[in-house]
Amino acid sequence: MSFAPERMVLTPEHVQIRLTPAGPCGRFLALVVDALFSVGLGIVLTRLAHLVLPASVERAVALTLMFAITWSYHVYFEVRRHGQTPGKALAGLRVVDGRGLPLSFPQSLVRNLFRMVDWLPAFYGAGVIAALLAPYHRRFGDIVADTLVIRETRALAYSAQLAPARRFNSLRTPGVLRRIRHRIGLEEREFLLTLCWRAAAMDPRACFDLMEEVGAYYRARLEIDDPHLSGENIVRGVTAIVYEK
Repeated sequence: MSFAPERMVLTPEHVQIRLTPAGPCGRFLALVVDALFSVGLGIVLTRLAHLVLPASVERAVALTLMFAITWSYHVYFEVRRHGQTPGKALAGLRVVDGRGLPLSFPQSLVRNLFRMVDWLPAFYGAGVIAALLAPYHRRFGDIVADTLVIRETRALAYSAQLAPARRFNSLRTPGVLRRIRHRIGLEEREFLLTLCWRAAAMDPRACFDLMEEVGAYYRARLEIDDPHLSGENIVRGVTAIVYEK
């Protein structure tokens, strides 16, 4: 079996991130688990419908529930759980944007609508062939939506010493906290933690320039309007927030 080469992407801070595409075996395991999970959920809900609804509407409601679960299951988990359905979490996989950024709702919707194409002629026949032949093991839905299923990497251990305990009130307003937790994905968290980890060993001037550049990027992206925060304040403050338990 062939293995897809790692994909190198460049962050807005001009830092390379290595993404390891998931192979067909891991994706098949995730697919089976998700199929069992969604079917089981559908059975439970239809049983409940049978108990509480009259027979005249029970069948229609059951069919509606199964249809809704079939088309919303993957989209819900991929968008709300940072690219991981229960099956992908079990297999150690995650769906991300083709650039390594968090998956968007339109991308998840498109890649899952194309399951109809990937399913042909039976049980993901076209999808399996595409995943074996296309770069980075992408099925048709991934190619059209520009998404990538990757293997999770073990995260660096976070230490509170990397981001000082001082709590910056301007980063802990509800709006900024919400934007931090919704706009910063896994690979970016890894980058921020690595930057904080390596800062002590860098040349002070180079460290200052890099922190200012990265801080300016996140100041704009997260809409931080406190002019008194330095770039390093922002980097370390955001890192502390995304790694909070």
